[in-house]
Amino acid sequence: MVGAAASAGWWSALGAEGGLPAEEMERIAAALPPRAWAKPRKPRRLLIFERNVNYGGHRSIGTATAAFRMMGERTGAFSVVAGSDPELFRAEHLQGFDGVFFNNNVGNLFTDAGLRESLVDFVFSGGGLMGVHGATVAFTQWPGAIEDWPEFGLMIGARGANHRENTERVVMKIEEPGHPLVRAFGGTHFEYRDEYFRVNEPYSRQRLRVLLSMDLERMGPSQGPAYGQVERADRDYAVAWAREYGRGRCFYCTIAHNPYVFWEPVLLSFYLGAAQFILGDWPAPVTPSGRLTPAVRAQEKLGWRLGFCGARERTVFAGIEAAERWGVLSTTAGMMQAVEAGGAQVFDSTLSSEQRRRVRFKLDGAGVRLWACEAPELPGKEEGCREVFAFARRMGCELVVVPASRVADWAMARRWARETEVRLAARPDGARPLEQARAVCQSNGEEVGVWWDCTYGEARGILPSRALRVLGERIAAVEVGRGSQAEEGLSALKGERGQPVLVAASLNEATAETLRACERVMVKLAS
Repeated sequence: MVGAAASAGWWSALGAEGGLPAEEMERIAAALPPRAWAKPRKPRRLLIFERNVNYGGHRSIGTATAAFRMMGERTGAFSVVAGSDPELFRAEHLQGFDGVFFNNNVGNLFTDAGLRESLVDFVFSGGGLMGVHGATVAFTQWPGAIEDWPEFGLMIGARGANHRENTERVVMKIEEPGHPLVRAFGGTHFEYRDEYFRVNEPYSRQRLRVLLSMDLERMGPSQGPAYGQVERADRDYAVAWAREYGRGRCFYCTIAHNPYVFWEPVLLSFYLGAAQFILGDWPAPVTPSGRLTPAVRAQEKLGWRLGFCGARERTVFAGIEAAERWGVLSTTAGMMQAVEAGGAQVFDSTLSSEQRRRVRFKLDGAGVRLWACEAPELPGKEEGCREVFAFARRMGCELVVVPASRVADWAMARRWARETEVRLAARPDGARPLEQARAVCQSNGEEVGVWWDCTYGEARGILPSRALRVLGERIAAVEVGRGSQAEEGLSALKGERGQPVLVAASLNEATAETLRACERVMVKLAS
């Protein structure tokens, strides 16, 4: 953790949040973490939404808002704006925030389709989303928790609010003691009393990185009456988790019913880490727990993403299906590629709201991330260049891939790459690709990297290992056409401290074997 503690009594200038008594404010102040988990890369703003519909609201809402406001001020990690007006979710307002915290919200918070689209665009394109306790029934018709917006359930990770008594004693299992988001607990199990929700679909370890769960072996008999169905056939009772939704970072924890949660030092430290995670300053792996194979663990350790060149398939949906079939977590799509079989719509900025939603749901259902958008060219006109980068970000991509000879204006490309935080990956396409790639790197900053096609390079006498050593951290992606290229070349990437690297298998008759070879090499390099 970094930073400096503030002097005693500093919080008093903030006033009592929501009319909280001074005694509670003092308890919160005494429990605050002295410093942030990480130094913010830039000033961060967190929107805390407090609205409830057809429900009186938990008394802990004001306590939580006060604790987060004070925690942000004391540590310098973020500033807070809190409110209950749905108009806060207009795109022009949301763009001023780095993350949104749904603070124990129950009921159908707003039904305006434009506001909902604004929120999902905000998250999928890279904003943060955090929810506690009642947020699993946000955007449902209350009472009854009747679903009204399924995509919010996907983002937050689960639905449901069944529980036992509101002081149920639970022994907590820390799923991965070394995970950054549970570092506050010191790696040991603990017990705590609060109201714990048992959640349902879309909850799944195939979607979520579970952080905390009920340790049933350490707990006693069921405590108190049940309010709703509290038994799961799989006996999997998650308490906190994280996930990515497109570029967005999402977090949820059910521990937030009682006000005293927010003057518990360890839990405040935990929530500070969660806030810094969704805001983009505290990196943490979020590959779903149910997909943590040795090869995936190796990718997390190396900072690589194993994927598939889905842009070479007939349709975007076919590329997603192929990635799912081969068991990889990332794919690419091509601008002007058909979205789905039998449809006339191509993958570009003319996609309607409903078509974008269908793509998001297709990706979520397959457990696949769209990592890169491949474009045939980068136009020299301002609007055309901006449109390519803005569309890629809106669809959750980290990279725009363009043939190096088809970038019309490098200065313009750099500017929009910086503005959208989508890296340009130039694909060498000349007779001397390594020289072309080096020239691209020398004349551009870190916002421009290289997509190295090992097969294209080998055909011109350049071994993968040579190219990857020469280009080093400027490699944004490596396209591997067969297993021998992975075995010969990938070790040259180990130890590079650049941005995440996509290792993408070409579409050919050897794709499956190439992917397995990449996995074997990654496991070996990470060991």
